[in-house]
Amino acid sequence: MSRTRILIIEDEQDVIDLLMLQLRKAGGFNVSTAADGASGLRKAREELPALIILDLMLPKMPGLEICKVLKMDSATRHIPIIMLTAKAEEIDRIVGLEFGADDYVTKPFSPRELILRVNAILRRGKGETLEEKMSIGAITLDPARHHVSVGAKAVRLTSVEFKLLSMLMKRKGRVQARDRLLNEVWGYESLIDTRTVDTHVRRLRKKLGKASAAIETVRGFGYRLRES
Repeated sequence: MSRTRILIIEDEQDVIDLLMLQLRKAGGFNVSTAADGASGLRKAREELPALIILDLMLPKMPGLEICKVLKMDSATRHIPIIMLTAKAEEIDRIVGLEFGADDYVTKPFSPRELILRVNAILRRGKGETLEEKMSIGAITLDPARHHVSVGAKAVRLTSVEFKLLSMLMKRKGRVQARDRLLNEVWGYESLIDTRTVDTHVRRLRKKLGKASAAIETVRGFGYRLRES
């Protein structure tokens, strides 16, 4: 039976041990590790894992820089990344998401929750199908090319932002609850913190510029894309 390769880039041995224990319990994973940023980047390029769990505070090379380098390389940009951080500041998470990370978990974390996120991201990647091009107002989304534009200007989105926009466009005019978006875009159950959705919507709006007015916030419920 083939196993899914996971790369853990983390310098705290107790965290590595905890993650490896949980992944072994979950089954179906082949886990490799790196204790510093430089060796982690090298292993990511050599092994091309199915997913990377990446700490932000690392010796030799910071996690944010690793994320940025991997997402700029056509050979590795498809690899989903879950960031681990002990920092409480929101800016670290936002910058990581901007660089293309798929998710983040703040230490101390629940091992069960992290495994749920790993499995959800891996399922999401397997379930993607190509659909027809969609246009609403100035926004055009082309799933086949994984391309988004506002007017004549191309907009570079992360994989999560792309799927989030796609979901809102397919259901234009209909309110999408945060927990439903978590389930269908991220593959998470509603027990996961819905602020994940708000963070991604905020980044998506910033990238869409003036066209971001098409995304409406429905207070206390979720989001909706205007029909025109």
